[in-house]
Amino acid sequence: MPRFEYKVVPAPRKGEKVKGAKTATDRFAHALTQMMNDLGRDGWEYLRAETLPCEERVGFTGKATTYQNLLIFRRAIEEAAPAPAPAREELPADLPAFFRPERTPAPSELAATLTPRGGDGRRAPTVQAPEGHAPAVGPARGGLVAE
Repeated sequence: MPRFEYKVVPAPRKGEKVKGAKTATDRFAHALTQMMNDLGRDGWEYLRAETLPCEERVGFTGKATTYQNLLIFRRAIEEAAPAPAPAREELPADLPAFFRPERTPAPSELAATLTPRGGDGRRAPTVQAPEGHAPAVGPARGGLVAE
């Protein structure tokens, strides 16, 4: 599916003087034609014109609504080719086996490591860690007061 980028520009407010254009309508049409052709050369396709409200300040506390005439253009964005898979980094030869993953486990293999806990139906992961001293858990020691 093609993707697009859009460009919104204000419509010309008055025509340009040009040889052969005698009326204001002719001069305005020429200015609009020039703008559309310039954008067309850059690959922009005219889509539509819109008149949208714009709230502006008047004085210190007042507000006024004006209407802006806008021209909307679009152009197709070239879709980038999918990026190649990153090359797998080689691990250093002296890295301990504990830090060397054999392979990435499949989600079903990870789910199989979950064991039920209690009768409430919740599951808790099985933790496999080397034996050692666990950190002390308990109340804060005296003298440590949050301010």
